[in-house]
Amino acid sequence: MNHRKPQRAVICLYDGFGYDYYERSQLPAMKSMAAEGMEKRGRAVFPTLTNANTISVCCAAWPSEHGVTTNCYFDEPSGTAKFLEKSDFILVPTIFQRFREVGVRSALLTCKAKTLKLLGEETVVSVAAEEPTPEVVSRYGAPPSMYSAEVNQWLWTIAVDLLKTRPDIGLVYIQTTDYPMHMWGPDETQSLDHMAMLDGLLEEARAAAPDALFLITADHGMNFKTRCLDLRKICASHGIGLRFAVSPVADRLVVHHRGFGGVSYVYLTSERELTAVTKFLRGLVGVEEVLSRREAAERFHLMPERIGDLVVLADRSTVFGDLEAAAEELGPGYRNHGSLYEEEIPLILCGADGILPSSETFVMNFDLTRWLCHTVL
Repeated sequence: MNHRKPQRAVICLYDGFGYDYYERSQLPAMKSMAAEGMEKRGRAVFPTLTNANTISVCCAAWPSEHGVTTNCYFDEPSGTAKFLEKSDFILVPTIFQRFREVGVRSALLTCKAKTLKLLGEETVVSVAAEEPTPEVVSRYGAPPSMYSAEVNQWLWTIAVDLLKTRPDIGLVYIQTTDYPMHMWGPDETQSLDHMAMLDGLLEEARAAAPDALFLITADHGMNFKTRCLDLRKICASHGIGLRFAVSPVADRLVVHHRGFGGVSYVYLTSERELTAVTKFLRGLVGVEEVLSRREAAERFHLMPERIGDLVVLADRSTVFGDLEAAAEELGPGYRNHGSLYEEEIPLILCGADGILPSSETFVMNFDLTRWLCHTVL
């Protein structure tokens, strides 16, 4: 164990911040930090959704280790889909637990309440814009709507204040909401304004904590989608009865994406149907790959017990979800994630107290926190 006092660390997870947003926004503060330290094009964990990636970053581990593979899971006893929001789903220690064990206090700032429910137990400060406490509202005012860009500004204002006023907190984790990325592509004016606002607050954070190590990444990117398929209804219309099909991207904030996503976990009524259902699904327009439970677990480092009998991957333009009809053409502004096409995200590390390892060390978003843990613990 490293017995010297760890360097203060700030982990910035920008939800939905695909590499195209990084490339096409000016971001003078962030790109200056990248030039000073390390920056490269990295990868998000698949499925490219919030829970799997947030927990990977906060556990410095693959989903095959920590067990979280979805935002929404099929609960077999009830035969229904449920949102994954309980910390007991996480099977390995989080960075907040591990840093507490060496005497480092942590703060967790997030837009979504589910992140606090999953990860907030071991922190001394925890804030969720979706469900702020009276004390937080008294100090910082009521947060803007979760369906706004301004809620990210509210959250980052708190981060800057903590960095200025709480030097006793050695690990600060900030996670925004991806609502702006769902609404606007990287070249749109609203997106550029949103990124400029976040970059200005990042500059303030750096000024408030010039001695801190900053680790910057994302949980997934975002793309325009043109069609949604209801796999359960499509199969039923061809005489194939599925036990269940769940969109792992679905969560409580449905305005973002209507509960659709670029991957589906499909549960069969019998193992004997595996070959026939696989062949049928592979023939659908919009389906790019169909993998067995074992194939998907091995390829993507997932926990097999927590995915479907089949894992269905969409092409770049398609999402899966529950519909009134079997399929739906989506509006021209619809943007979403979950597929292999939202994997590319930035990896940035700045302010390290010491020599950085080769950039080849960093491939996945959680490689940043894996390295952080190895340097501290």
